Amino acid sequence: MAIGGQAVINGVMMYNKPYMAVAVRSPKGNVIIKREKIKTVSKNFENIIILRGIIGLIDMLIIGTKSLNFSAYCSMDEKDKKKTKENNFGIAITIIISLVLALFIFKFIPLAIAQLLLSYKIIGSSSAFNIIEGAVKIAIFGSYVYLISFMQDVFVLFQYHGAEHKTVNCYESGMKLTVNNVKKHTTLNERCGTSFILMVLLLSVIIYSFIPTQLGLLVKYSYRLLLLPLITGIAYELIKLSAKYKENLLFKTIIYPGLMFQKITTKEPSNKQIDVAIKALTSVL
Repeated sequence: MAIGGQAVINGVMMYNKPYMAVAVRSPKGNVIIKREKIKTVSKNFENIIILRGIIGLIDMLIIGTKSLNFSAYCSMDEKDKKKTKENNFGIAITIIISLVLALFIFKFIPLAIAQLLLSYKIIGSSSAFNIIEGAVKIAIFGSYVYLISFMQDVFVLFQYHGAEHKTVNCYESGMKLTVNNVKKHTTLNERCGTSFILMVLLLSVIIYSFIPTQLGLLVKYSYRLLLLPLITGIAYELIKLSAKYKENLLFKTIIYPGLMFQKITTKEPSNKQIDVAIKALTSVL
């Protein structure tokens, strides 16, 4: 079973079905660990290609948001903790708002820009329309991630992201999980969510090329929303195959852009950050 993970605030979440563990370094310097058995919907669809990726993404959104909320709570001082309670309704609202914003920024805005260029006859062909739309998506995503990487809190988050990858890579190589062993490994991982997002963006350029450009803006947007689950399902399968056949030239080529993008979203972690990632991973083994 492949290990999944995620960087959280001052810590790391590791997931090894059916267990999830979050390890967070508190303001006092100690490591707080929360381990629990997770009930997921995707376990019922593990053998159905495409669909398992779609359902799995929903599961990971819920698990990831809960992990982030827990890490935020652990990072608070005692006064703020007393005012805060776990709120499942609040978690659901957070996920919904995040999805709506993401669909507007990464779907509607690039489409609207391409549509504007088309209406002024700056571009004319269907291929040019989709390339422009895809380029704007990737530019927005890349610029956003690059700019926030200079923020101190985000830089630390990216260090924990690096610690997560290094620890998983160390475990999957068969080496003992020690800080010194983990440090020998790369911060890049074929199954990373960053690679998945970039794969979705690149696949959308190909799949959306089948939508006629003469349709209206809102109709095109509706088709893009309807096709998004299919694209995420295909992206999941490609990422899964790329991790399995990482030495194959074709899959190396497919996964390469995502790995290069991880050079922005992962940073070299400190020994203490690696120690947190090790504690999270050993808790789910």
